[in-house]
Amino acid sequence: MTRHLRALLLSVLLLLIGSVLSTAPASAVIGGAKSTYGPWAVRMFVDGQPVCTGTAVTAQWVLSASHCFYEQAQPIADKRISFKVGSLDVRKGTTTVRPLPGKRAGSAKADMVLIKVQPMKVTPAKLSAAPVRPGQTVRQYGWGATCTTDENACQSPVLKQADLKVVKPDDPRCSGHTLPGGPDFCMVRGSGIPAGGDSGGPVMSITPQGEEVLLGVFFGSDRETSAEAGEVSQQLAWIRSVTRG
Repeated sequence: MTRHLRALLLSVLLLLIGSVLSTAPASAVIGGAKSTYGPWAVRMFVDGQPVCTGTAVTAQWVLSASHCFYEQAQPIADKRISFKVGSLDVRKGTTTVRPLPGKRAGSAKADMVLIKVQPMKVTPAKLSAAPVRPGQTVRQYGWGATCTTDENACQSPVLKQADLKVVKPDDPRCSGHTLPGGPDFCMVRGSGIPAGGDSGGPVMSITPQGEEVLLGVFFGSDRETSAEAGEVSQQLAWIRSVTRG
């Protein structure tokens, strides 16, 4: 699916779970570069096939995009889902973990979901309490599509990254996808653009102290110019309440 189906997905999921979701699935980085760092990055599979990206925010909780966990508007069963962690290359050096039954919580305000899994030996991402700023350069990570044709056929086996720039939510390039005061932020292409398979993946920033923090959860792009992500700082209380429970 591409993001023009966003409105339909929103209405269906609102009826199902009362959540406000923002787009259809998106895939790996088109352009960009191969990552050399990303200990918190998690690759999601359904029936053994790669579908989305996620971020380890604790040793047992993965943060991703809600829409990744639906198929034809129906929740995907936990037993069909698995995650690979521990390596930037999913073909080697990875550990497979699975969701704990019934331990899935979706945000009521953004396209975000938390999934509790078996314990992972990972370095969790640090969460940003500060809002994103227009003009800020951010870095998005994912294993998604590297082409614009058949995205299922060009999923990257290695973690990729792209730098993008945050723009105002009412920027014309983001029309219909982000709004002032909403739960999401908009980015425009820099070194690359996220695509199908990158959905749920981390959007990170480097603080002035050199610390990398999680700013957002990527959920959609036009594959050319703009991309959107849910803002972590706005969901921080929800994330903490779920992961501490």
